[in-house]
Formats: sequence, C-alpha cells, structure tokens
Amino acid sequence: MTTYSAKPAEVEKKWILIDGEGLVVGRLASLIAMRLRGKHKPTYTPHVDCGDHVIVINAQKVQFTGNKLADKVYYWHTGFPGGIKERTARKVIEGRHPERILEKAVERMLPRGPLARKQLTHLRIFAGSTHTHDAQQPVALDVKSLNRKNAKG
Repeated sequence: MTTYSAKPAEVEKKWILIDGEGLVVGRLASLIAMRLRGKHKPTYTPHVDCGDHVIVINAQKVQFTGNKLADKVYYWHTGFPGGIKERTARKVIEGRHPERILEKAVERMLPRGPLARKQLTHLRIFAGSTHTHDAQQPVALDVKSLNRKNAKG
C-alpha cells in the first residue's frame, strides 16, 4: 500500500456557484475554505492546489447570528503612531464593499502561506445577484439544504 499524492497536472478543478442570501457568514466561510483547499475530495493532497473555483453571489445579504452585526469589530492599523482604526460589521455591509466581510472570513480560515494565497485567487465574490463567469458553467451548490443551521431565519 502506498499513499496517493496528487500531482498538479492531475487535478481536475470544477466551478461552484453559491447563493449567499440568508446564509450565516461563519458557516458559509468554512464551507468555502474547505472547497478552495480541496478537502472535500478523496484525492486531497496538502501541498497541492486541488481545490475548486468558487463563485459567491448576493454576498451583501449574508447574515450574522446573535448580536455580531453590532458587536463584531474589524481592526486595522495605518502604520502611524495611534493609527488603530475600527469598523463594525454593520458599517462594512452597508458600505461600498460588502463582499469583504466574506472575503476576510474565508481568508482567515485558510492557513497562511503561498499556497493559500494562490487558492484565495480562485474565490470570486459578488455583492449583487449577477456574476461574470457564465462561460465557465458553474454548478450551483445549495448550502441551505446541507444543514438547517446554515441559513438564518
């Protein structure tokens, strides 16, 4: 018996379409991170990019559980003394780039490194209900039907 190790040329990548309307952010992000890494495949190899391409639409309509919409705070630093900035999740969703909520959640669920940065380029998030990848013929994945806790309300 030998352990199977996938080669980059052998990997078959699919395109998956997920509608984020009404889905819980953390649960959706963990499912996307798993699909990007390829851990749902029996041929998963940790050092090879064997994940799929993921398209998410309606990212501005994702939901938070509990009181996270008001309490969850995103911090960043400008690089200057006293330059810590913060923004609540509500302000991000109501702002110009609501898709960044989901993008940051997925990014922080992937391990740091060159492979994860490459896998993150296979994620396309759209705030609205239209996307520009019709030519790739993505297969729709119904995340709501996988678990009742995936959708809020």
